[in-house]
Parts: sequence; structure tokens; C-alpha cells
Amino acid sequence: MGLIVQKYGGSSVADAEGMKRVAARIVATKRAGNQVVVVVSAMGDTTDELIDLANQITPIPQGRELDMLLTAGERISMALLAMAISNLGHEARSFTGSQAGVITDSAHGRARIIDVAPGRIREAISEGAIAIVAGFQGVSQDTKDITTLGRGGSDTTAVALAAALDADVCEIYTDVDGVFTADPRVVPSARKLKSVTYEEMLELAACGAKVLHLRCVEYARRYELPIHVRSSFSANEGTWVVKNQPEGDTMEQAIIAGIAHDKSEAKITIVGVPDRTGVAARIFQAIADSDINIDMIVQNVSAASTGLTDISFTLPKSEGANATATLKRIQGEVGFASIQYDDQIGKLSLIGAGMRSHPGVTANFFAALSEAGVNIEMISTSEIRISIICRAADLDRGVRAAHTAFDLDGEPGEAVVYGGTGR
Repeated sequence: MGLIVQKYGGSSVADAEGMKRVAARIVATKRAGNQVVVVVSAMGDTTDELIDLANQITPIPQGRELDMLLTAGERISMALLAMAISNLGHEARSFTGSQAGVITDSAHGRARIIDVAPGRIREAISEGAIAIVAGFQGVSQDTKDITTLGRGGSDTTAVALAAALDADVCEIYTDVDGVFTADPRVVPSARKLKSVTYEEMLELAACGAKVLHLRCVEYARRYELPIHVRSSFSANEGTWVVKNQPEGDTMEQAIIAGIAHDKSEAKITIVGVPDRTGVAARIFQAIADSDINIDMIVQNVSAASTGLTDISFTLPKSEGANATATLKRIQGEVGFASIQYDDQIGKLSLIGAGMRSHPGVTANFFAALSEAGVNIEMISTSEIRISIICRAADLDRGVRAAHTAFDLDGEPGEAVVYGGTGR
């Protein structure tokens, strides 16, 4: 008997019919002789609707109360799914995040999991029941308040529970058949990957691929827990996220695993920065003190005649106003001339462990973008990734050009989006 943790996203349980379909899949897994723990997200767009409702009440909802409101979505899903499973003749017990033993820090809206103590879950499955857990939520270790884990938190809940329970696999069900070489909505010819390594998936998730959340992949890598990404709308084999490519896997020889893109970033350029020791440190310390995450950084060569330089960096659009205000507060101290803000950019990333040992990848990538008429504004690299910033209007065209240039196109009709979100 195996222990399987399954996670179902909002598009999979968007309505009553979706709930019934998911319940049937869960029961089939149970009947196959497995112990089953299920993590479920809120139905469809429930979380967004609750956020909109809160914003109609107040423009700045209190974090504690907003978390209390948002966790209602997952509680609705878990109870309805338990009812649907019961209708099929199997016992199901639903648990909130706190009842399941998901213990977090006290950062409302973006809490991190500190520990998982799944005593009640172990008891339920040992007694033959199917455990249904509300994703995206936990309880603060310090304040005992309900917390939420942020976007994609249900993925993290599922992997954390799977690790704590020593599960055989964590199955992440979404509305696509697995991890593709590019977003199927942008590249209809995208090809499904049979397997992908943790490090490749981490880069894909960090660079905009929305099929798995970054923190969930980090958790899986830490505990070497295999993840199986598959669709709740089909019975097709999905994509395995594992430590190493399986022996004999044809993807082992692939140079590029996939292409990710992101339109959620903005660029700030600090113009006329004095080129002297400690100035960059002061700028980025101020950004860090404001709890702003930055991505790519470029500093121009100082002009010999003026001793001034420009520094550009990218960050989430949602942090643009905060970052601009922070920099203006230190403008007199640092002595830079002005700030330029640009939210019409896109990030395109080429990812693959194979590029470590294959020269010419960068040249081929840039040539493909050039032929597609995509101008490169910034460049960042890691051992297995090349990322560029371009105009947002050029991003989709660049993704398709790079995808074709590296022979990633699959069979027509292979990339099917069953729902509407890709999660």
C-alpha cells in the first residue's frame, strides 16, 4: 500500500461537476490500494472574488482579518469534496490547515511553513479514511492566528504534507497535462516534458512558469520528494519533477528543458548615480529594508567626464510604487539625478541543464531574438539559465522564436489547456 498526496487547483474544482470528477479520481486511487491525502484550493476564482470584496469594504484590509476571510475559500472546497467522496461510498474527513498541523510564521498573506505536525491526518488515513486538507493556510506558531501562504500556497501545503507524511509521491493536478517546453497559450506547439530536474523546475518557476510554485519545488528538492504534475481533466501521464533525469530518458540529452516568460515585472533606472564605494550598497540596503525583492541588476560603465553611472534593476510591478518612494527618500543622501520607472517590459528565460556542456547556446538564442525583431535591454545568466528583458509587446513573439530555434516544437494538438489558468 502506497501513500499518495494529491493537490487539486481551483480550475479542477471550479464547480459541482468538477468536484464530482475530482472525487471519482480520488476514490479510484483509494480503490487501487493506496492511502490518500488530498490538498484542495478554493473553487475557481473564489480567492480573487474575496479580495475584491474586501477592497470594496476598505482599501487597506487588515492582514489578520484578510487571512481569515481568504481561508474561507479552501474550507468551502474541502467540505464539498468530502461530501462528494462520501456519495461514492468512501469516508472522507476534511481538515483546515491548522487542524492538519501546518505551522507557520506570523507574516499574514505570505507566511512560510515552519513545521508540519500531521497527527490528525495520520490518524484519519490509518483508520481507512481519505483526508481532505485545505491548502494555502496554516496557523502562526507565535500568535496562533490563521495565516495564508500567498499565491501558489496550496502547492506548498501539498509538498510539505507529503514530506511530513513520508509519502511516495505528491501529485499536483492542474488544467494542463504536465510541464511543457513553453506556455501552451503562447506556443501551441509546446511539447510536454516526461521529466525535469528540481534545479530546472526551480528556474522555470522563478522565471514565470506558473504550473508549479517556486516554494513548493524548493521544499520537494530539500526532501527529495518526487512530484508528478498532471491534469485532472485527463488520464494522461504527466511530468515527473525529480532529482536526476531517469536513466535512458531521452530528455537527458536535451540542451534546453523549456522557455519561461513573465510580464509581471517592471524596471527602475536610477540616473546619475555617483560612482564611489558604498553608494550601490546604500541603495540596495534601502530597497531591502522596505522588504522589496529585486531580480536583475545592471550597472553601466561610469562616464569618465562626470564620474556618474546609471543603475537599472527589475522588480515585481506590485512593488513599483513602494520602491520609487523608498528611492526618493534617499535621493538627497545618495545624490543621484532622477528615477525612471518602466512597467512595459517582459522577461524571457531559456532554461536547461544541458547548456552547461553545450557552447553556442547564447549565440543561438540572441540570433533567434534578433531575427524576430526583439531588442534586448538587459541580460542575466546562471549556470543553467539565460534571461533577457525586452519590450512587453515583443515578448510572445520572442518566446515562439526561441522555442522554434531550439527544436522544442512538438506534435500539433499536444499542448491542451483544459481549464483556463494553467494551475
